[in-house]
Amino acid sequence: MYEGVVQDLIDELGRLPGVGPKSAQRIAFHLLTADPADVTRLSEVLAEVKAKVRFCERCGNVAQAELCRICADPRRDQTAICVIEEPKDVVAVERTREFRGTYHVLGGAISPMDGIGPDDLRITELMTRLADGTVTEVIIATDPNIQGEATATFLSRLLKDMGIRITRLASGLPVGGDLEYADEITLGRAFEGRRVVNV
Repeated sequence: MYEGVVQDLIDELGRLPGVGPKSAQRIAFHLLTADPADVTRLSEVLAEVKAKVRFCERCGNVAQAELCRICADPRRDQTAICVIEEPKDVVAVERTREFRGTYHVLGGAISPMDGIGPDDLRITELMTRLADGTVTEVIIATDPNIQGEATATFLSRLLKDMGIRITRLASGLPVGGDLEYADEITLGRAFEGRRVVNV
């Protein structure tokens, strides 16, 4: 335990996701020894982010205007929506350069243990977007864990009678991975998603 504001800083940093007590202490002491101009710049950027950044009214992605840059882009394919859990997932999919449609950010995943049900997610907003008939495919790209699977199953059942093609991202073995280190769920999905090899 440190005195006063130093401990307050460590406590606040420790509340950040993925930052444990030791990391919080390291960051705090880095800030204490950093150039004052660097610390001022960091505090200004944090204040600016809170003041200017909001969530896209259409998809829920981070934005600085009413619509995010993807929803505002007329070149994006409006017939395909990739459903993801969090705004950070947009960046992951965009890095692949394989998807040219739009997104829908749910704001999490169904997790009864954490008290998160379908009503806590942006599912109503998704249904509203699908109502006009423009969308022909919904790609469910939730995380390949228990919560993501529960969410994907819920969405698949909800959307099955809408006449929309519903797909789920394939999952399986990572490139460069060894079979002996793969868990049984990952290996099982790799077998389910196997494809014909054309020679």
